[in-house]
Amino acid sequence: MTSSQERIVPTDLRNEMSRSYLEYAMSVIVGRALPDARDGLKPVHRRILYAMYELGLTPERPFRKCARVVGEVLGKYHPHGDTAVYDALVRMAQDFSMRNPLINGHGNFGSVDNDPPAAMRYTECRLQSLATNALLRDIEAETVDFADTFDGAQQEPVVLPSRIPQLLLNGSSGIAVGMATNIPPHNLGEVIDGLIALIENPEITIQQLRGHIKGPDFPTGAQILGHSGIRDAYDTGRGSITMQGVAAIELMEHRGRPDREAIIITELPYQTNKASLIEKIADLVNDKRIEGISDIRDESDRDGMRIVIELKRDAIARVVLNNLYKQTPLRNNFGANMLALVNGEPQLLDLKFFLQVFLNFRIEAITRRTQYKLRKAQERDHILQGLLIALENLDAIIRLIRQAADTATAKQQLVENFAFSEVQADAILQMQLRRLTALESEKINAEHEELLAVIADLEDILARRERIEGIIVEEVTEIKNIHATPRRTEILAAEGELDETDLIANEPVVILLTEQGYIKRMPVDTFEAQNRATRGRAGAKIKEDDAVEHFLTCCDHDMVLFFSDRGVVYSINTYKIPTASRTARGAPIVQLLPIPREEKITSLIAVSEFTDDGYLVMLTQNGIIKKSALSAFSNIRNNGLIAISLGEGDRLRWVRLATAEDSVIIGSRLGMAIHFQA
Repeated sequence: MTSSQERIVPTDLRNEMSRSYLEYAMSVIVGRALPDARDGLKPVHRRILYAMYELGLTPERPFRKCARVVGEVLGKYHPHGDTAVYDALVRMAQDFSMRNPLINGHGNFGSVDNDPPAAMRYTECRLQSLATNALLRDIEAETVDFADTFDGAQQEPVVLPSRIPQLLLNGSSGIAVGMATNIPPHNLGEVIDGLIALIENPEITIQQLRGHIKGPDFPTGAQILGHSGIRDAYDTGRGSITMQGVAAIELMEHRGRPDREAIIITELPYQTNKASLIEKIADLVNDKRIEGISDIRDESDRDGMRIVIELKRDAIARVVLNNLYKQTPLRNNFGANMLALVNGEPQLLDLKFFLQVFLNFRIEAITRRTQYKLRKAQERDHILQGLLIALENLDAIIRLIRQAADTATAKQQLVENFAFSEVQADAILQMQLRRLTALESEKINAEHEELLAVIADLEDILARRERIEGIIVEEVTEIKNIHATPRRTEILAAEGELDETDLIANEPVVILLTEQGYIKRMPVDTFEAQNRATRGRAGAKIKEDDAVEHFLTCCDHDMVLFFSDRGVVYSINTYKIPTASRTARGAPIVQLLPIPREEKITSLIAVSEFTDDGYLVMLTQNGIIKKSALSAFSNIRNNGLIAISLGEGDRLRWVRLATAEDSVIIGSRLGMAIHFQA
C-alpha cells in the first residue's frame, strides 16, 4: 500500500492540462505543420529528400519503388503513418502542385481532377536535379547540424543546405495549433534576382524588391487580378490575392456553327479541381442561375487543358464569362499567410525578411563549408609536409624503419627523432615504395604548393564577407541559368472585384411609369418597326383611371434618376427595374424606391456616366430655375437626396440634361417663350 501511494504525484489539473497542451501544440508547430524559413521544408519533406539522397536516387540513377522510399523514411526518420509520408512524396512530384517539383515521379501521381495517385507499390521515384543541385549539395561538408533520430540509432539533418529560397519558390501550406501558414509559390528566376538585389543593396525596400519579384507564380498558370493583394502579402505577411482562370471566346466555325460562340478555359486558378468546377457550372445551369450555356465539354489531353463551354445563339459571351467568374471557382482568392519557423519560433515574414533569413542562413552554410574545406586542406597539407621531410631524410628514415622491432616502435622513433606528428608518422609508414621516385617526389611537392594556394584562398573567404556574398551570387546565378523557367501566371492591372453591371448585358430598353406609380422595363426590340397606317401596338395594360406619364429609352447599365415634386431625387440601376411584357401593368415604384405616397415623380433622367461637364437644369412651378453639376448626383443615398430647396407652395416640375454649350427655351401657357444659354 505504501509503495503505490509513493507513485502518486499530486498536481493541479489546470496546470497539468495547460502544460501538456502547450507541449502538444509546440510539437505540432515545430515538428509537423510549419516549414523552416531556411530550407522551406517541413520535417516530413526534409526526411523524404534526405532518405532518397542516402538511397542514391539521384537524377542519373534508375527509378526505385516509392514503397521502398516510404519504408526507409518510416524505419529511420519519421515514426508516423505511411499514408502521410506517401502523400507528401506525391505532392513533391506533382507539377500542378509544386512550381518546381523536387521529385521525379514515374507512374500515376494523380491529376488536376483530384484523381488519387496509384498505390506506392506501383509508383516509382527519384530526385529531380534541382533537389540535388540546390537543396542537398554539400550536406556532407558539415554545412548544417545533424540531430539524433527518434530512436537515437542514426542522425538526420536539422535543415538542408539549400542554395535557393525554396520556401518562396514552392510555397507551403499547413494548419498547426492556433496558427496556420499559406505561402504562394514564386518564379525561380525572379526570386534569385530579388536575392541578388538584396545582397547588392542591403538597404533595399520591399517596394524595390517587388520590381524583381513581381508576385506569385502558380504552377497552373492562370491570372492574378490587381497588385493590392500582392502588396499586402509582401509588406505585412498577410494578403488576399485574387486569381482567375484564363478563358477565351471563340466562334464555333470548326463545328459548322459560325453563329455560335464558345468560352474556352485553358488555365485554372491554383488548387482548383477541374472536375468539380465543371460539375459546379452544370449545377448552376440546371438551377438557371447562369443563363446562355447550351453544353459543357472537357477536351483536355496531354497537350494541355481545354474546357469548352458552348453558348446559346442569343447569349452574350462576356456576360456569361463574368457570371462564371462571379459564381464559380474560376475566380478564387489565395489567402497568403507568410508564417514560418525562424530560430525554432513561428514568425510572420514580409518579403525582405524572407530573403534576409535565407541570406543569413546561406552565409552561415558557406562559412561552415569553407571551414570544413580549410580543415581538410590543412590536414592533407600537414601529411604532405611530413612526406617532403621524409624524402629529404630518406636514407636515415629507411634505416630507422629497418632497425625497428615493429610498426609501433618505428612510429614512436619517427615522432621522437624527426619531430613528426603521429598522423605524419602513420602516412610515412604507409607510403608505397613507388612514391620514392623523383617523379612522385615532384608530384608531392606540386600538390603541396597547390594546397598552400587553396588554403590562402579559403582563409581569405572566411576573412571577407563580400567574398562569401560573391560565392552566393555565383551559385544562385548558375542555378538560375540551369533551372529557371518563364513566368506562367500573368498579373493583370485590373482589380479583382467584378462590378455587378459586368454580369448584365447592356441592352437598350424602354422604361414606362404611369400616373399611379407603376413602372416596368421592356427591351426595345419588343416594339418592332410597323408599316404605315397600322393600328399601332399596346405598350402596357393600364387601368381605366391610369395613364402613362413618363416614357424614356436607355440602356441596362444606365442609372435612372427620379425627381419628385418636392425636390428630392432618387436613383436606381436600370437593370434593377423589373422586366415585364407589353401586356403587363408593371411593379409599384414604392416597392423599388422609398418614395412617400404624398410625393409625385415629375421627371425621369437616364444617365450613362456622371461627367464633370454635364449639368441638370431644374425648373419649378413658381418659375425658379437652377443648374447643378451632374457629378453631384453620382452617389445618391437609399432614401434620396435633396436636389433643390423649394419655397412654400412651390413644386419641382421639370428636369433636363444639359451641357455648357446648350441653349434653354422655356415656354409659358400663354404662348410666350424665353431663350438663353445654359
